[in-house]
Amino acid sequence: MRNLAVTEYWFITGSQHLYGEKTLRQVAEHSRVIVDGLNASGLPSKLILQPVLTGPEAIRDLLERASGDARCAGVIAWMHTFSPAKMWIGGLRRLTKPLLHLHTQFNRELPWSSIDMDFMNLNQSAHGDREFGHLITRLRHPREVVVGHWQNPAVVSQIESWIRVADAWHDWQGARFARFGDNMRSVAVTEGDKVAAEIRFGFSVDGYGIGDLVQRVNAVSETEIDRLVEEYTDLYTITPSLQRNGPQHASLRDAARQELGIRAFLQEGNFKGFTTTFEDLHGLKQLPGLAAQRLMAEGYGFGAEGDWKSAALLRAIKVIAGGKQTSFMEDYTYDLPLGDELVLGSHMLEICPSIARDRPALSIHPLGIGGREDPPRLVFDASTGPATNATLIDLGTRFRLLVNEVDVIPPQKPLPRLPVARATWKCRPEFSTACEAWIHAGGSHHTILSQAVNRRQLASFADIAGIEAVFIDAQTSIAAFRQELRTNEIYYHLASGFGAN
Repeated sequence: MRNLAVTEYWFITGSQHLYGEKTLRQVAEHSRVIVDGLNASGLPSKLILQPVLTGPEAIRDLLERASGDARCAGVIAWMHTFSPAKMWIGGLRRLTKPLLHLHTQFNRELPWSSIDMDFMNLNQSAHGDREFGHLITRLRHPREVVVGHWQNPAVVSQIESWIRVADAWHDWQGARFARFGDNMRSVAVTEGDKVAAEIRFGFSVDGYGIGDLVQRVNAVSETEIDRLVEEYTDLYTITPSLQRNGPQHASLRDAARQELGIRAFLQEGNFKGFTTTFEDLHGLKQLPGLAAQRLMAEGYGFGAEGDWKSAALLRAIKVIAGGKQTSFMEDYTYDLPLGDELVLGSHMLEICPSIARDRPALSIHPLGIGGREDPPRLVFDASTGPATNATLIDLGTRFRLLVNEVDVIPPQKPLPRLPVARATWKCRPEFSTACEAWIHAGGSHHTILSQAVNRRQLASFADIAGIEAVFIDAQTSIAAFRQELRTNEIYYHLASGFGAN
């Protein structure tokens, strides 16, 4: 993943002085064993053990330091014993990093024949965590809750999953996205309030004239292009006309020049994603399709037609997914046999090869839009299996994350005359309900399709961001869904203030 910082997570344990130094030493040792065990399990980021917290001053100091530490991306809290929750008010009010509440205990099983009150006083997570959880709820502080023994693989998996979500939020803080050109003319859903987005999400969207990019593209050397074309040869099945000495090889070199120029621009500006639009290509020979595909595969966010919200969301979901099986997407057209309706998703060119089922083909075909030369592109079918299809919407008063759970399937028939990357899927619960719900929710035609990110992760990300999340799944009914939207309208106005994002 490009420009992804190394993060760490602080593990904090709550107790109190009432139990005495011997018990507190045992608490500290148990916490050390848990942290060492979780780190040995292969978590994506390292857990850093902090001293046992027993008073309000120490709690406040530590959580203030966590909030200000650039490397700390989140806090994992566990109450080994009973820790009176009023001690935590000052610290939690100052905590700005994501919080996971781990409800576990050191021992997996009770020592039934030897258990005594010393054991009971030491191992009080059962009610210590309830006290802590009560206060977090009363403070309305967002958090993830993971329950179970810390050596349980399902528990470790949930911690790992949350760390990836918190990493994505950490990655958004101070992130920059480059917008080459403006929005596609007269399109509503790809527009949005970039100031409100920076206030809410922490990333900025900076606009650049296409001439700024053209200057960088034109500076690419022929030697750089030679090396990149060799890389294409290693990775893809290249159509004969694009191969060396082929009649359209120059077009492939032009595509490589664009890729190198865009990558250099993004690296020099420390950008994490970008947008393009086919209505503003002055000075470019072709729409940057192959470049967008390959840069997405490296982890950059991308949005077509100026869609900066999709670029930012793609970057976040790429981080959660570890760069795997995630792409910019568009619900392009339908197959509507009665009772077996399908969506054919694609875009003009820009679908990430991380979702490819087989080795992509690199070919060239007319585009018919944008008024430029024919662009090379990677052509493939998506891998099959369950997926999430998500979009980030600016409703004017707030942002909404809308997600449809889908099942990607093979194309029903060959597509010999459709030379673009594509995915075919069935919507849950079924086509008509899913599409009607999507439209009622104001969903975009641009989405992020991922086969490596699940519903819980997206819900957790929305919780951290403080935005609405709405899911269309196997249980969705239109009546209940529309009522959920109405209820959410009231809740988010009351929670955030009328007219405020």
